[in-house]
Amino acid sequence: MSARSKARKRALDVLYESEVRGLPVGGTLADRVADNDPPVNEFTVALVEGVAKHIDVIDDLLDTHSVGWSLDRMPAVDRNILRIGSYELLFDDQVPDVVAVSEAVALARDLSTDESPAFVNGLLARLLQLKPTLGV
Repeated sequence: MSARSKARKRALDVLYESEVRGLPVGGTLADRVADNDPPVNEFTVALVEGVAKHIDVIDDLLDTHSVGWSLDRMPAVDRNILRIGSYELLFDDQVPDVVAVSEAVALARDLSTDESPAFVNGLLARLLQLKPTLGV
């Protein structure tokens, strides 16, 4: 697993933990950085902070373009994988679009249900298709 893939997994851990604990998006980041076990690198921090900064837009887009699933019905792991993937796809110009989608699908394959990779791929592909018209 590449360093960036590990950083994405760590960002997912932070986002998931924050949600499970009922904290704001990324609310456990400062604690994880302070604990540094496992280490939290700069890319992880950038992902979590980026998702937190754009959470309203990201969640609105995911909820609007998800077919058959509202955001609150999605498994928490899938929801947070999609948040990371959407952030990278729409707001991080340093990550190629295909990499953002591929990495999100890989996380879903490794950490979620059998149906999750196809769901994540389909929803992020839809956002990629709409990206030129989204104005974000």
